[in-house]
Amino acid sequence: MMGDERFSRYAGLPEPVLHLMSSAITAEFVTLTAAGAPIDTPAFCFASPGLASIDIATGLAYPAKAERARRNPKVGMLLEGAPDEPVVCIAGLAAVRDADIQANVDRYLAETSAYLHTTVGDTPWSVVREAIWYWSRIIVQVAPRRILWWDRPAALDEPPQVWTAPAGDAAPASDPAPPGGTSTAPRWALAPWREAAEQKLAAGAPAHLSVVGDEGFPRPCRARGLRLTEHGFAIELPKAARPERSGPASLTFAGAATFAGAVQPAEAGCEFVVERLLPALPMMADVTELWAPKPETRERLMGRLTHELERRGLSLPKTPEQLPAPTPGSHLRAARRGVTAPGAPVD
Repeated sequence: MMGDERFSRYAGLPEPVLHLMSSAITAEFVTLTAAGAPIDTPAFCFASPGLASIDIATGLAYPAKAERARRNPKVGMLLEGAPDEPVVCIAGLAAVRDADIQANVDRYLAETSAYLHTTVGDTPWSVVREAIWYWSRIIVQVAPRRILWWDRPAALDEPPQVWTAPAGDAAPASDPAPPGGTSTAPRWALAPWREAAEQKLAAGAPAHLSVVGDEGFPRPCRARGLRLTEHGFAIELPKAARPERSGPASLTFAGAATFAGAVQPAEAGCEFVVERLLPALPMMADVTELWAPKPETRERLMGRLTHELERRGLSLPKTPEQLPAPTPGSHLRAARRGVTAPGAPVD
């Protein structure tokens, strides 16, 4: 990969960093609310050719993070690999692509088809393809402006190595915002924040803290240790990620439970005061809800999807009877999952 002219803009980035950017399957993806608070919603990611952007997708039926990115394009991403691979933190500018949802469906399937069966399990494609509330995607392209990296997670106590985008390297603009108001999010059931926190800590689930860093870009990092306190969490962080000042923050456990609040610097990390537990889609707690949701869940998702399609003057997209051929990037991500051949469940 080194010496490949496609990556010439990334002069100075070593091969392992470029490989992780090209092959990462998931990213911590952080957007900013209107009040300037960072919200981390982990997502599948897929690089565009030449790494011009690192892209994520979200459902048209739950467009909040895409709407935040359109309003404020400053976003943060965190890519993590194996213990001997780099940790890569990206400050980027987002461009929202939602003018052609059918094209997004087609691309998303091509970007995931080589390893999709590792996600859907034993459910056949003939069933999975009917989950149009999931496959109707908004794509968000993130053009890196600054990349911080460490050679491996153990190096996070050291200052990062830094790449900065070349001068005049402009990021693309989002598609125009559709007319009318965004669909209203359903009031999904919420447990008390302390109950949710105790469950995640007992399960040993990994957690990521996001704060607002330099130049207003959100910055996510994996927590090293967590302890429940009266008002939130005491969080142990590597030295490179310890906040220097108080400010808004969020803490997420793989998107299944996300807490919004504020941080105060502490000796080994920070004190995180919880203000509220954010609603989570039912599918985050039970992946079978993606393909066979409860009737009430399906009705709510389809209602939002219909509203968002009508705003854009679009009809319901279609999924193919057979999965499209995988992109080269899809093969790279399949190899990361140990999948050596494209495929999907069959009837």
